Amino acid sequence: MTDVTRAPVLVLNQNYQPLNICDTRRAVKLVGKGKAQTVLESGKFIYTVSDIFERPDVIRLIYMVNRPLQRRKLSRNEIFSRDSYSCQYCGARLRDMTVDHVLPRCEGGEHVWTNVVTACKTCNHRKAGRTPQQAGMRLRTDPIEPRPNPYSFLKIGLLNKAWLPFVPWLVPETNPSSNLEPAVAAGD
Repeated sequence: MTDVTRAPVLVLNQNYQPLNICDTRRAVKLVGKGKAQTVLESGKFIYTVSDIFERPDVIRLIYMVNRPLQRRKLSRNEIFSRDSYSCQYCGARLRDMTVDHVLPRCEGGEHVWTNVVTACKTCNHRKAGRTPQQAGMRLRTDPIEPRPNPYSFLKIGLLNKAWLPFVPWLVPETNPSSNLEPAVAAGD
């Protein structure tokens, strides 16, 4: 397989809602079988022995796919992201953060969204195996489970500029007082 067939293609649902990212080979198969139609072409071509295809950048499925919302996985990075990479006890934004269990596991606390928070090493050590009340500390915000994100497959670094009309909420805002250009990686 060449790089041309591995290039990412945005797959839209029947209602133009982003659904997935697949490679060009899969996109051409879906279009060829009549399961999808090309919405935006890249201007590049795929050459086969008997035919030439224009490489799609965005395709739309002919039928509607009902995809249930999936809960976010509980991981260190997701916890840090939910808590804005700041300590939930003192508000510090340090490089070395830890995950703290509000109700310690030794006291029966579970490893669930509503019991874990981001903490700096100092606060985590100070709290130790106690509850915040026992340690004389207060949480800045109560831990909650984040809402499901149906667009978690769209990463800013992998975003193709041609896809921006279909994902306008990911377009970085420009600051007129800044001379910096918004950093969006082009797919090609």
